Amino acid sequence: MEFELGKSYDRLEIGEEASFTKTITETDVYLFAGISGDFNPMHVNEAFAKQTPFRTRIAHGALPQSLIAPVLGMKLPGLGTILVEISCRFKAPTFFGDTITATARVSEKLAEKKWVRMALDWKNQEGKLVAEGEAVVIPPPSSGKDLLSRENGS
Repeated sequence: MEFELGKSYDRLEIGEEASFTKTITETDVYLFAGISGDFNPMHVNEAFAKQTPFRTRIAHGALPQSLIAPVLGMKLPGLGTILVEISCRFKAPTFFGDTITATARVSEKLAEKKWVRMALDWKNQEGKLVAEGEAVVIPPPSSGKDLLSRENGS
C-alpha cells in the first residue's frame, strides 16, 4: 500500500499552519471516559456538575487537546510525523456541543536535528481560546525509502 508522506523538514516554512475542527458531543465525552478510565463526575454526572463553578458537565481537557493529533499526523507536517514533545495550558472549559478548532503553526525549525517546533492553539466556535501550547515534532523524511530506513534503525 502506498502512502504520500507529509512535508519534510526542508519543505516546511515558518508560519505555515493547518487545523482540524470537531464538535464535542456527549457521546465523545463518554467514549473518552471509557478509553481513558477517567469517570470524574465533572464529565459524566450532570447533578454533580451543577454544583461546580461551570454549572454543567465539561469535556475532559485531554479530549479537545487530542484534536491536534489529526493536524500533526495527517495535515502538517502530515503522514510520517513523529511527536517528540507536547505541552498545553488550559484557558477555558470545553462544554458539550462546543465546536473546537485545533491549529498548529510552524514556529521554529531546529536545524541541528531537523526537528520542528509548532505553536498550538484550540479555540471554540466563538473564537475563545480554550487552550494553547506547543509541540516538537520530527517531520517525515523526504521519501518513503528514508522512512523505512528510520523504522529499521539504519
